[in-house]
Amino acid sequence: MLAPHPLPTQRRPSPPAAVVAAPAAVVAAPAAVVAAPAAGAGTPAANADPAAKTKPGAKGNRQLPLAGKVVGVDPGHNGRNWSDPAYIDHQIWNGRGWGDCNTTGTQTDGGYTEALFNWNVGSDLAADLRAEGARVVLTRHNNDGVGPCVNTRAQIFNRAHVDVAVAIHADGGPADGRGFTVLEPVADGINTAAIRPSYRFAAMLRDEFRAGTGMPISTYDGVDGLEPRDDLAGENLTKVPYALIECGNMRNATDAALLVSATFQRRAARAIAAAITAFLTRRR
Repeated sequence: MLAPHPLPTQRRPSPPAAVVAAPAAVVAAPAAVVAAPAAGAGTPAANADPAAKTKPGAKGNRQLPLAGKVVGVDPGHNGRNWSDPAYIDHQIWNGRGWGDCNTTGTQTDGGYTEALFNWNVGSDLAADLRAEGARVVLTRHNNDGVGPCVNTRAQIFNRAHVDVAVAIHADGGPADGRGFTVLEPVADGINTAAIRPSYRFAAMLRDEFRAGTGMPISTYDGVDGLEPRDDLAGENLTKVPYALIECGNMRNATDAALLVSATFQRRAARAIAAAITAFLTRRR
């Protein structure tokens, strides 16, 4: 879950010279894709695809639709963010203003966490993409850590020069509201070159997710399943085609029953993979 678009607030006098990096003790600034964090930090050991030791597009992979492509997958939040509020609440520059490094995410009324949902769908999605020949860059490799910060996640994708990136979330909306929404970036200078392909990808993601999962378009957020956002680090800092999907509303009983289901999670991953494949192979 991401916070609703905030009301305008006073910004600090000027942004830092570079995007604020997370403390080295918790997550290190990326060296190539991202450096390994200090022991016990709870962040990913590495963000390059561990299954991608063979060069994408090598002999035997040429017939795969995503051979030679690099895809970023960001399973939002992390399973132990709740354990370190001082870290996840510290302020980072999100490209337009100051915001929290990360949040705990939401959960169903039964206690099933968004972080776990995001991780399960992200894992299934990574497997689907690898099966199609892609190299996958993940922002985290388990659901037992803290962070990384949202600005660091954007940096991971930018430095890896991924061909497209998707962030996976579930919402914590009103109990009587149903459905999914795809969040798009708004041009701010840093992300301007990525805006048009991001919009094209977001529309494909909406269409494939609706067709592939049966989850309805949100009744309470966005317009026709799409919502431009200018307050989120992923959208503001991206230099690659990027979209974030809120896969359903964990606070709605009907949506929640789907979101906790392994069958739905696999279906969601396949639908997102279909959108990525369509986008990268320019099928429409």
